[in-house]
Amino acid sequence: MVNKNRMNRAAASMAAAALMSVAVPAATAEAATATPRIDLKVLVVDDGGSSVGAITAQLKDTGVPYTRVDLAGAGRPVIDAAFLADTVDGRPRAKYQGVVLPNENPFGEGSAEMAALTAYETTYGIRQVDAYTWAHPGVGLEYTDNGGYSGQLDGTQAAVTAAGKAGPFGYLGGQVTFEDNSAMVPESYGFMAKPRTGYTSYLDAPVTGGRASLVGEYTHDGRSELVVTFGYNQYQQQFRLLARGIVDWLTQGVHLGQERSYFAVHVDDVFAPDARWSKELNCTPGDYACAGGEGKESTIRMTAADAQYAAQWQTSKNFKLDMLFNAGAGEEWKTANGGTDAMTAQLVADRAKFRWMNHTYTHPFLGCVQDTSANPWTCTKNAQGATNWMSRADISAQIRDNNNWAAAKGITLDRSELVTGEHSGLKTLPQQPQDNPNLAGALADNGVKWAGSDNSREPDQRAVGAALTVPRHPMNVYYNTGTNAEMADEYNWIYTSRADGGSGICEDNPATSTCLPAPLDTNTGYLDHIVPAEARTAMRHVLANDPRPHYVHQSNLAEDRTLYPVLNKVLDTYRALYAPSAPIVNQSMKDTGVELQRRAAWNKAVAEGKVTAYKIGKDVVVKAPSGVAAPVTAPNGTKKQLLLGTADFGTAYAGTRSTWTAPEALQSQVTLKLL
Repeated sequence: MVNKNRMNRAAASMAAAALMSVAVPAATAEAATATPRIDLKVLVVDDGGSSVGAITAQLKDTGVPYTRVDLAGAGRPVIDAAFLADTVDGRPRAKYQGVVLPNENPFGEGSAEMAALTAYETTYGIRQVDAYTWAHPGVGLEYTDNGGYSGQLDGTQAAVTAAGKAGPFGYLGGQVTFEDNSAMVPESYGFMAKPRTGYTSYLDAPVTGGRASLVGEYTHDGRSELVVTFGYNQYQQQFRLLARGIVDWLTQGVHLGQERSYFAVHVDDVFAPDARWSKELNCTPGDYACAGGEGKESTIRMTAADAQYAAQWQTSKNFKLDMLFNAGAGEEWKTANGGTDAMTAQLVADRAKFRWMNHTYTHPFLGCVQDTSANPWTCTKNAQGATNWMSRADISAQIRDNNNWAAAKGITLDRSELVTGEHSGLKTLPQQPQDNPNLAGALADNGVKWAGSDNSREPDQRAVGAALTVPRHPMNVYYNTGTNAEMADEYNWIYTSRADGGSGICEDNPATSTCLPAPLDTNTGYLDHIVPAEARTAMRHVLANDPRPHYVHQSNLAEDRTLYPVLNKVLDTYRALYAPSAPIVNQSMKDTGVELQRRAAWNKAVAEGKVTAYKIGKDVVVKAPSGVAAPVTAPNGTKKQLLLGTADFGTAYAGTRSTWTAPEALQSQVTLKLL
């Protein structure tokens, strides 16, 4: 691997000679003196490696337009002066504001393409990211045998340097720990080396006799390269922490797209009891598929003390939970339990402390009429062979009655939001391959514009009549468990082999799940294994600019209160890793729906080539189709041009300012003024 990437001193001399032979693109005398236009798009030269793939994923997820050149692609474009720059309206134009390469020279020794890129970057002040290379003087570093290190980096405690905090990584708290999720699997490899003249280290780690760099800026010959000397993929936490800074450095703080760290948690089934897992039967009595469970039903439901704890926890963590409630199911429980309900009384008393959402009145299945006489269930048919569906009137009553109950209790909620029980009414494969045709009308009857869906089934937002779905991430904290031991027992059933007493589901589905090497200890397995694993999964979503909410159930706030260890780990870890300038965004489902809707419109406009954006000096111009807002990130101090005067642009986040923006009245484009 080292020899493949090596560019020795002779190769460097040849590249320099080639550079001298490449002319700047021809231009008129007038154009030669004009301030160049730099288009807000990134060039990605892809060798198929995971490091370039990770940066490409970051650009895509953030909303940054890019052009990808596949080095191995047949008939790929040649990267020459004409590919990189031209003249528009008499003004020289740089077609790309930044360049991502697999390493410092992926084209080979003496390459005309590398020489063209070098001339381009020098002429227009364009920056280059070397996605993964080895430590050597060609990238401003000493060889690793001179006070450095090469090898496995799992568990390495790296840190952002003072220069990194003052520069592209100022949004981080300082620590960047390399993942070490399994002692059996090497997860990261790289090089740490001492800087030479022209190199500024942004991320370093301890080595024998001091510290050595893993990420830094190498400035030389009128060019700047961000040098990364470790391998990574788009899911690893060390990359996710650095990804924002890599893009901001590459684009010099001005780019299309924006990024936030989102985290919202929906607590389903509030006021309703949830059925309990049976350790003896390895199923949930009360579920039609639980053979032998008749008469062995047991339920889990929050108490008043649990409700009080939820409010106190929110205050201590500065984080608000979304309470998705089934008032009718709560009323049924109250009637069956002596006519009193201290838990509901407590939550209603503390109603202003939570965010509330309609989850239907009694949590029925809103899709087809189910036949549960066999496993799996099927949709019943009428005499003509057509599917029997829950009616529009019945669905509408479930939504309306829950809203009315909340209003009578003084609970404020946004009636445009709804999550149906089990996401029912929406298509449920394989038994129900289409939405209940009565669902869209019932949503419209009640003003519902945002309907929660299951991200594991439908990760993309889609229309349901006039409403749009909002995919939600299921958390692996089970609805039918109230204690840590029950969680570990059910987890063992799902994730251990038949030989170890499990269901064998993991053996039958090796592409989607991995069997545990041995069953978890039911006394310690939840806190020691499941909590860290689930927190890692949630953190990946938080760090990936993913606004989709997560969902759990009220049972997870009861008894052992199994949810809180996971949430504590996510929140505490995040706040230790990030500076206060980059807080977690804990937003409503409606706001997430709007975000996803805007992203879909933006991505479509970019894919269709209908977005024009560029920078000329201190002016940034963005043109998009009418009705399409543009995500833009710019430095602090940026102003937006109004019809008369200017206004501060965007909102502050992670050391920059960003927002979705569109032309003001009587304007045809967005114009920003940089400091």
